[in-house]
Amino acid sequence: MYIIGFGAIGKALAAFFAAEGKPVTVIRGSVNDGSTTQEEVVIELADGTVMKQAIPVYTLNAVDQIDGIVMVTTKSFGNKELSLKLSSRLGNNTPVVILQNGLNVEAPFISQGFPHIYRCVLFATSLILPNGAVRFRPVTDSPVGLIQGDIATMQHLIAEINTPYFRFKPETDIQTVIWKKAIMNTVFNSVCPLLETDNGIFHRDSLALQVAQKLIRSGIAIAAKVGVHLSQQEIETGLINISVASDGQAISTLQDLNNGRQTEINTLNFEMVSIAGKHGLEKEASEILLLGELIKIKEQLKLKAI
Repeated sequence: MYIIGFGAIGKALAAFFAAEGKPVTVIRGSVNDGSTTQEEVVIELADGTVMKQAIPVYTLNAVDQIDGIVMVTTKSFGNKELSLKLSSRLGNNTPVVILQNGLNVEAPFISQGFPHIYRCVLFATSLILPNGAVRFRPVTDSPVGLIQGDIATMQHLIAEINTPYFRFKPETDIQTVIWKKAIMNTVFNSVCPLLETDNGIFHRDSLALQVAQKLIRSGIAIAAKVGVHLSQQEIETGLINISVASDGQAISTLQDLNNGRQTEINTLNFEMVSIAGKHGLEKEASEILLLGELIKIKEQLKLKAI
């Protein structure tokens, strides 16, 4: 197992693989100085159990060849550069599983001609605590679907990456799941950071839920134009379930803003707005655009402050 990215999801995956005795190597996504280290990862599970695992951590310059299952957990804004760097290091049949939120995040890997590309839609939350430990909370099994490749390879890799702590399942209609989660993420990653509150706000506050409902209606209208048909009820139910399961936890965009890091709002709100514009739905996307612009302003202010 090769995990690209040493953030909250990457650390959790690495620890879970190591606990199962599966060989795992982490490759940092944001540092490329040729270094190699051994780092202890501490995971706090939902039942209060604490797991500790020693994980080998590399940078891409320290890795000449990658032959195994590659799992991309880095921020989506770096995909173009990452796909270029990986293209010369992967074996011909190396499967790449992209574990990122957003729309069209796989496009750079398709452009580079990767033959085996699979999308995973994450239904789990992971938070790096002030002491460096990771608080991991699964919501439900995370679906994996085919972008390029074949079903047999997908089924094999799902069997390989499954652990008791972080579970995956095959999905034949991954685009519908991608859109469903993307719409929910435009809500979580816009409203929570602007209100500077945790994910639980939508099951606790009726006004916040009303804002979410408006954004969901817009997202459904845009999805329908690309042949993905969703219901208001199913997305609202999913949003509330995640809100309850991750009550008290900060969404990734809020974590990024608090730490002065670039956010993934381009592959969420702005990508959805771009798709809407191609289908004449600028009015339907106006609120999604406004919230995305406010997040971008906040991001730039935070970056200037550091």
